Amino acid sequence: MHFTFRQQLLVVLFTASSLLLAGCSNEQPRAMPSIPEVTIQTVVPKEVPITMELVGETAGYRDIEVRARVGGILLKRTYVEGQPVKQGQVLFQIDPAPYQVMLEQAKGAQAQQQAALDKATADRDRIAPLYRENAISKMDFDNASSAYNVALAAKQSADAKVKEAQLNLDYTHVTAPISGMTSKQVQSEGSLIRVDAAEPLTTISQFDPLYVNFSISEQSKLDNKRNLREGTIVAPPEGQKTVKIRLSDGHYYSQAGKIDFHDNRVDPKTGTIRTRAMFANPNGDLLPGQFVRVLVDIGIRNTTITVPEQAIMPSQADNLILTVDGSNKVVSNSVQLGQQIGGEVVIESGLKAGDRVIINGGMKARAGDAVTPVADQTTAQIPAQSTTQLNTK
Repeated sequence: MHFTFRQQLLVVLFTASSLLLAGCSNEQPRAMPSIPEVTIQTVVPKEVPITMELVGETAGYRDIEVRARVGGILLKRTYVEGQPVKQGQVLFQIDPAPYQVMLEQAKGAQAQQQAALDKATADRDRIAPLYRENAISKMDFDNASSAYNVALAAKQSADAKVKEAQLNLDYTHVTAPISGMTSKQVQSEGSLIRVDAAEPLTTISQFDPLYVNFSISEQSKLDNKRNLREGTIVAPPEGQKTVKIRLSDGHYYSQAGKIDFHDNRVDPKTGTIRTRAMFANPNGDLLPGQFVRVLVDIGIRNTTITVPEQAIMPSQADNLILTVDGSNKVVSNSVQLGQQIGGEVVIESGLKAGDRVIINGGMKARAGDAVTPVADQTTAQIPAQSTTQLNTK
């Protein structure tokens, strides 16, 4: 059977259409996308401890320069450098020989004056009864009394010279004026020590207690006063305001301190107020010159909204938090952050009580998407010693 060209073309088109329809009939229907599941936490205002975190530097309670009170050759050092010493402990020995000679000379002069005083006393005692009986003139009595007074004054001067010589001899033993930790020896044995030397022999630092110096900005102080005045923050009871410090390795020092000094003026160069806290340091764990983070207890802040740190989504312009509305759809909220307290962050604005915040699974959905909310079963703990200032003014 012969087909015309038109009939052959129709057969080809019919066959292709049949194959296309057959292929379409084998396709499976597309599955509907699943609704993502997110973990939420309902916002409940609460009381949170507020602290101010600042940079501080440790300093010795007392730093005393040990200096020689008499000059001479330094014979030896009697302490171990960098080790603790007790008040009154001998640290250096200066050659005592010259001062021993001076003491003996002073004692000899003292003996001479004692002899002169004894003679003047005997002369006065012999003349006094004769004068009362008018056996001698008044001039003779006055001369005897004057000689006694001169001898007595000379004896007192000789006594003072002996005491001075004894003190100089004692000063050849350079002792520790306070208990504390010694620094490196400045002058070596054999050196000629001068009383007016620019450098001390060594320095002793008292580490217990220990000072921590830091500065509070004028703006922060004004903000704290305003919050306390308005009742936003409740100050701790009198005498219970504590200070903690965090070391460079991230650990907190075991002892809490107390502020013992506020400067009475603002530094015009920095706009800050110098402040100092005192810490017990019985084991010498802290050393002068360490940089630490100082956490000052401000008080308790009432009706404060906090969210877990992982709920915050930084963006180029601001910080965002995703919430779930009544229709279980995602809503993007621009928020202003406050302090970080433990694993949570204070929200100054952008959220209200009752909002359902997405704390996990927020990357699965965008604003406007429907989600399946699941309540968080954990409860965030807020340790007061872990406060960090996020927003600085």
